Amino acid sequence: MKIRFAVLFLLLFPVLLCAEGVTPEPTVENGTAWYDAAQWDIGGKGWKDTSTHFTRMPLRAEATVPKSVWGLSQHSAGLVVHFKTDAPKIMVKHEVGGNLTMPHMTTVGSSGLDLYGKDDKGVWRWAGITKPPANKYEYTMLQNAPAQMREYKIYLPLYNSTTALSIGVPADRKLEALPPSAEKPVFWYGTSIAHGCSGSRPGMTVPAIIERRLNIPVINFGFSGSGRMEASMAELIKETDASVFVLDCMPNMTIEHVRNNTEPFIRELRKAKPDTPIVMVEGPIYSYGWIQPNWMENYQEKCKRYRETYEKLTAEGMKNITYVKGDTLYGSDSDGTVDGSHPSDLGMSRNADVLEPVLRTVLKK
Repeated sequence: MKIRFAVLFLLLFPVLLCAEGVTPEPTVENGTAWYDAAQWDIGGKGWKDTSTHFTRMPLRAEATVPKSVWGLSQHSAGLVVHFKTDAPKIMVKHEVGGNLTMPHMTTVGSSGLDLYGKDDKGVWRWAGITKPPANKYEYTMLQNAPAQMREYKIYLPLYNSTTALSIGVPADRKLEALPPSAEKPVFWYGTSIAHGCSGSRPGMTVPAIIERRLNIPVINFGFSGSGRMEASMAELIKETDASVFVLDCMPNMTIEHVRNNTEPFIRELRKAKPDTPIVMVEGPIYSYGWIQPNWMENYQEKCKRYRETYEKLTAEGMKNITYVKGDTLYGSDSDGTVDGSHPSDLGMSRNADVLEPVLRTVLKK
């Protein structure tokens, strides 16, 4: 019996090591040590039992969530690989599964990788990207850096699936895999705006900006064309142990969605998580709102209905709900978007500027 237990332990031990962020053994090729990122836990995930290592939903959710949402959950938006290295050069081998480009996004944003490092003051600073030439490629993200131990993170593609990722450093240098933060994450449920359209690179989404500014993990649960507060999504999301739920769905909700879905969705979350703060965010005013009065009229009606739900719930005594108006999320000059609705990097930054102090107050950070 002892022998059987020992054999079982040895078989399971590597899995347990990787699950806790212990560095896997690299494969050395031509002087470069390659570390497989699929062998340690990565950040930005609400579940460990996701359909693959680099996706956002557990496999069991395929049977319950809207089909379009399930497909988009295979995108690696918001997922982050953390590590430390003293290497002056960082390379990657990266493989994605879908089309590389989108009409209103850069290839870097939709399918590339985005590298950040901590400076000597402990502040996250941009350090490099990949420019994918094909679905499978090798790329140098950083070179000629000082050879000192530094913490890095790589944001994965926003609008593509990552099927493989290895990080390469010179074989005579160290690399240490880092596990995700143990701090409760911000859970950000939204539309294509949260998903990342149309950020120039994966680190420029609103959730990613907030993650760096507040130094807190964020789960990106944004889905293009979706985010309508369906009951099945409430059932799934309420499983997570979040520090706050950000509900940023209004842009893709019709007036009927707002009227019929918002209240039961929030009640379900509150029933499961009685003390977790909820932040209700209005949709931003699109850049063409000033010159399209019909759109603005519809927007104002949605905001009215959304606000009425908030007022009803708070009047009943529901606590820890914060309401954020959307009229300044993109600024007031109509320059915050790529195509009228999806934010550029400028729009993303302005959006984060509005939401950062709200979240700081809610989280008391």
